Amino acid sequence: MFTEKDLKQIKERGSEVVVIEKQIENFKNGFPFLQIEEAASVNNGIIKLTDTELTNQIDLYNQKLLENIKPLKFIPASGAASRMFKALFEAAESFENGASEEEVLSKNSAAKMFVDNFEKFAFATELKSKIENSKETVNSKTKIEFLLNENGLNYGALPKGLLKFHRYKNGARTPFEEHLVEGANYAKASNGVANFHFTVSPEHQPEFEKLLDKIKAVYETELGVKMNVSFSQQKPSTDTIAVDLNNEPFRESDGSLLFRPGGHGALIENLNDLDADIIFLKNIDNVVPDRLKKPTIDYKKALAGVLLKHQEKLFFYQKELNEKHPAALNSAFLAAASNFLENTLNTHPANNQYYTEKEQLYYYLKEKFNRPLRVCGMVKNQGEPGGGPFWAKNSDGTVSLQVVESSQIDPESVQQQKIVKNATHFNPVDLVCGVKNYKGEKYDLTAFTDPETGFISEKSKDGKTLKAQELPGLWNGAMSNWNTLFVEVPIETFNPVKTVNDLLREEHL
Repeated sequence: MFTEKDLKQIKERGSEVVVIEKQIENFKNGFPFLQIEEAASVNNGIIKLTDTELTNQIDLYNQKLLENIKPLKFIPASGAASRMFKALFEAAESFENGASEEEVLSKNSAAKMFVDNFEKFAFATELKSKIENSKETVNSKTKIEFLLNENGLNYGALPKGLLKFHRYKNGARTPFEEHLVEGANYAKASNGVANFHFTVSPEHQPEFEKLLDKIKAVYETELGVKMNVSFSQQKPSTDTIAVDLNNEPFRESDGSLLFRPGGHGALIENLNDLDADIIFLKNIDNVVPDRLKKPTIDYKKALAGVLLKHQEKLFFYQKELNEKHPAALNSAFLAAASNFLENTLNTHPANNQYYTEKEQLYYYLKEKFNRPLRVCGMVKNQGEPGGGPFWAKNSDGTVSLQVVESSQIDPESVQQQKIVKNATHFNPVDLVCGVKNYKGEKYDLTAFTDPETGFISEKSKDGKTLKAQELPGLWNGAMSNWNTLFVEVPIETFNPVKTVNDLLREEHL
């Protein structure tokens, strides 16, 4: 299948032929749907904190910070903002084809909303200045065109992290800045250092670094914190091969193989390279102005407190199981460990199998306890798109809590879709991760993914149709084999910006 030239190309990318061959098999066979057993809900897989419990978990986390745990905030920030401006790109194309402002705005309600509320956007002043400096007239057409193209703000080609989202008395802030300010309130260690890591695309990293150089000292002084900010890029070795409609490798005009980014699930490799005791994970576009940050900060600390509270007991069981011979562990200990795994860490044995042989139970428990731990915030379902919390059957037959995307569930199964309709919560991508064991040794996170999950879609290149493959998503398939806790968080902590007009919501003004 592969020529010598192909093998050289694969090697130079840092990948392996066996991995590429498995990807091609995935194209041929497809990915199996995940079998969900029931929707997770409050008191059935989702913890709901009382006011007292919220305070206690925040206090616990604050105390652990004093004991020198090292937190870090991880933000995937490589995604382009172009989808935010879909309606405006359509309007710009209509203008280019000679349509009048009246025609465009009468047919494109999103573009009309943008124009009618233009002065409310944090970037409005800068954008008007760009138009005026070009000697063009400030009107609906130029507002849209100069927002998107390189003669103006070039927002159509920038990542979300670099767009101006919120207006303040002393200027406007980007999501990149908002994450720094937010994280300084809960990711600051006892030494006064707050650690941040952003995954970015290669072409935009210089702009992120330039912005950081400009604002870092200002925020450090204002917030009384030292910021340690690092960047990484999705590794070429995690790219997936593209194939044609016959599932043969798709080739460029020069005969070389075509590889495409493997989706955000590939970022498990970036996460795996980081050293921290506790890692906060959140999407780049889910930020709010300072006046609304308190619920987010409180619940981030509370989620961390929940993780640390359960991790303490998890570490106890890890130590006993790893350092003692099975014969030295009595039945009462194994029963308590089984109860903790099933009823607290939410992992049920395959087919409700209860191990009768002591040694068999010991090895099962040892495997399940020696895994990373994640606590995922879940928001009450209010019609937002995205994955949700479910009890799902794993490849080894066990049933556990999983974040499941709609694409992973069989759309033709009446029974499965009925379970989906019963879902009470959805996933806002609000995670706290414990990535070390009881000895303080870091797990190899790539060992806890489910390679049987993924997504195949059709794309085009140079006018030819191709099939592309995404790796297991970061918070579903890539973390499938983690120990998992779900905690309800308030809707106030979820304020994503999917379209430019979302910035007109009260939460962003």
